[in-house]
Amino acid sequence: MTRSVYVTGIGRSDGRQVVELGVMELLTRQVDRVGVFRPLVHDEPDELYDLLRSRYRLTQPASSVFGMGYEEAAALQAEQGTDELISRLVDRYHQVSDAYEAVLVLGTDFADTGLPAELALNARLANEFGAAVLPVVAARDQAPEAVVAEVRNAHDAYASLGADLIAMVANRVADPEAAAAVRGLAERLPEPVFVLPEEPALAAPTVAQVKEATAAKILLGDHAGLSRDVRNLVFGGAHLPVFLPALTEGCLVVTPGDRSDLLIGALAAHSAGSPAIAGVLLTLDERPDDQTLALAARLAPGTPVLVVPEGSMPTADALLSLEGKLTAATPRKAEIALGLFETHVDAAQLSAQLSVERSERVTPMMFEHELVERSRAARRHIVLPEGTEERVLRAAEVLLRRNICDLTLLGDPAVIRKRAAELSIGLDLPAGDETPADPLSGPGGATARIVDPQTSPLRERFAEVYAALRAHKGVTYELAHDVVSDVSYFGTLMVNEGLADGMVSGAVHSTAATVRPAFEIIRTRPDASIVSSVFFMCLADRVLVYGDCAVVPDPGAEQLADIAIQSATTAARFGVEPRVAMLSYSTGTSGSGADVDKVRRATELVRERRPDLLTEGPIQYDAAVEPSVAATKLPGSAVAGQATVLVFPDLNTGNNTYKAVQRSAGAIAVGPVLQGLRKPVNDLSRGALVQDIVNTVAITAVQAQDAFPHGSGG
Repeated sequence: MTRSVYVTGIGRSDGRQVVELGVMELLTRQVDRVGVFRPLVHDEPDELYDLLRSRYRLTQPASSVFGMGYEEAAALQAEQGTDELISRLVDRYHQVSDAYEAVLVLGTDFADTGLPAELALNARLANEFGAAVLPVVAARDQAPEAVVAEVRNAHDAYASLGADLIAMVANRVADPEAAAAVRGLAERLPEPVFVLPEEPALAAPTVAQVKEATAAKILLGDHAGLSRDVRNLVFGGAHLPVFLPALTEGCLVVTPGDRSDLLIGALAAHSAGSPAIAGVLLTLDERPDDQTLALAARLAPGTPVLVVPEGSMPTADALLSLEGKLTAATPRKAEIALGLFETHVDAAQLSAQLSVERSERVTPMMFEHELVERSRAARRHIVLPEGTEERVLRAAEVLLRRNICDLTLLGDPAVIRKRAAELSIGLDLPAGDETPADPLSGPGGATARIVDPQTSPLRERFAEVYAALRAHKGVTYELAHDVVSDVSYFGTLMVNEGLADGMVSGAVHSTAATVRPAFEIIRTRPDASIVSSVFFMCLADRVLVYGDCAVVPDPGAEQLADIAIQSATTAARFGVEPRVAMLSYSTGTSGSGADVDKVRRATELVRERRPDLLTEGPIQYDAAVEPSVAATKLPGSAVAGQATVLVFPDLNTGNNTYKAVQRSAGAIAVGPVLQGLRKPVNDLSRGALVQDIVNTVAITAVQAQDAFPHGSGG
């Protein structure tokens, strides 16, 4: 039976999109196919649905997502009554519920709907859908007693209408006393009550949203600049000495377009890092001359400079009421929202209330969720050598906000802080030099810190360690002192010395630059003859493990067997049931030759060493993954047609295959994940996206849990 969750409210501005996003996250952790249904919709684009479709890779036809428009619904209700309206919406809902294992229902928004008794309408729809109800109450700027009264009244209203309540949410609670009062109310209600605090980063609009709201035109700036958060407004009219002290980090400067002195002054302050502003908005349709704009572009490349036709007062009216939105164009805000939800909502308790049966098959979305959950279970400390790289900084914010791991960023602290401020990244990095003994508070409980290898007191210690490890290669202390200032070597030594649990690098460094220090310093485990790698290939409907596609060029039969066993162990560790296919250009006994014989011998070795593993080989790729081909080529095989771990005969085949599948099938390739090292170090593709970095760090954190089962080395 389809399980549906109806997220609703009692009024406007409750910020329930955070809860809707969080519930969608919970549902996609449990089941493969999740549908979305919004009974009533405004004519404009549905920004939340666009976000859900983008983030969760929904393939549901848009025509089935929406019941009908508010105007049509109001007219139908007026002409034919509420029962007819409900009947039609129920019919459209069942088109979705019949096709999906779970459905997220997005209740009405109480904004210019033209519908009477809107709360009662939501309750009745939920009852007719057979959906559990999760009401969200707006608590912004309310006294504790008012918040408690609102939550209780909402609970009683929905309960009296027969709604199947699973929890209550008080959202945007800024007052600590109000939060405590609502938590006290939970003891007197039969359902859980969750409290989400006000999050300034969600309320802050981006520069792009300011542009849209004011119909501004772009004079200067790039995409990254337009994605900056506007945390404050500074209206410039005073002389420069009075104006500059008023600037705050993340502020948008609003000034008449003929004040070139304020434009240049604000951008010069930004360039100096005191402070990093969001941008400049020029009013009255006044544009600086070309010489001034050229100077502005050189002072602060990428920083937005916009112009609007209106004066300062009408512009201020438009800006003061503007709030941030969760949209497909603001993926960073979605991560912030999920971090907020996951920090303040007991996921296990709410999941139990949802009563959704978990799918047996591991989908890519479930795989990613499982990574995050497992990494949170025993938080580890990961070092990121490329601390000044934009993608790494954006990934670091996600990792901290979602409480995935503690971090050390390597690099010049001033450069890292300035870059983070320019990107509106909320790492909360204070001024001053940081060392591993000085953690920085991060959102959600996880912490981050900055270490500069050039100036860190650890440099001398690491030089001594590296010189001792490489003395047989003639490495002196003086040479080691230079080598360990390299971020890859410094990060690897942090892991080796127990100052971090794992390392992830490669966004701007080559694989060799990342892996060579690990080979020299960390070395292989006693039970591993080689270091190899796997990619987790997240296809549309399953997760496969490919090995080795990055490290061992031409393994012999013994090495190939080791790669297969390592890959199967890694697969099982991350929730993929290992069924191992030893790939070749022939299947079974149909071919011969040195290459096929190598794979055949490797298969025999795997079966000898790990008789518990389901292993098949030699086998061709199509026979390994396609049941219809397997039925012809290897009927009765326990692996053919359903292999999950695919072991390639050499690096040339593996590397080309993973890239071909990644590009042609739109697969997400997570890796390479190194296996066989004593402590976890993992490489990134230089084209890695932010989510790729997050996934790889989460994998590294889980590997570190296995390496240090009783506590973190950090």
